[in-house]
Amino acid sequence: MPKQIVIKPFLSPGELEARYRQAKNPVDRSQWQIIWLLTQEKPVKTVAEVTGYSIGWIRELARRYNKYGEKGLGDKRQNLPGVQPLLSPELQTELTELLNQPPSGGGEWNGPKVAEWIENKTGRKVRRQRGWEYLKKTVFKPKRGRPHHVKPESPESPSGFQKSLF
Repeated sequence: MPKQIVIKPFLSPGELEARYRQAKNPVDRSQWQIIWLLTQEKPVKTVAEVTGYSIGWIRELARRYNKYGEKGLGDKRQNLPGVQPLLSPELQTELTELLNQPPSGGGEWNGPKVAEWIENKTGRKVRRQRGWEYLKKTVFKPKRGRPHHVKPESPESPSGFQKSLF
C-alpha cells in the first residue's frame, strides 16, 4: 500500500476548499483541489483519478506546498527564462550593418551566407534556415526583383498562352 502523503497545516481544510472553489485560473484551481483532497487523507491514487494528474506530479505539488506553503503552488511556467538568442544585440547590429554591404564572396546575401557568418562569429553550427530567419529579421529586402512574364512573341495571339476552349 502506498505511503500516505502528509500535508503541513499552513491552511485549514476549509480554507483550502475555499481557495479551490474561488480560484479563477484553471492551474491554480487544480493545484488547490489536489492539496485540499490530500488534507482529507484521500489516497494519492484516488486524487490522481479525480484530478487527472499523475501520481508523481501530485507528490511534487505536495512537496512544494509542504516546503513553501501557498507560495509553492501556482503556474511557475511564466517565470522560466527561455532560450538565449543565438546572436547578442551587438552581433545583431553588426549583422544589420553588414547586410547593407555586398558579401565578401560576391553575389547577394542569402540564408547560407548569413548562416556561415553566424557560425564564424559564434562558433556554433548553424543551419541555412536560421541564416534566412536572421536575414528576414533584419528587414532585409532582396535586391533582385520578381521575374516578369515574357511577352507573347506572335502578334496573332496577343494573350500568348490563353487558348479557346471551343
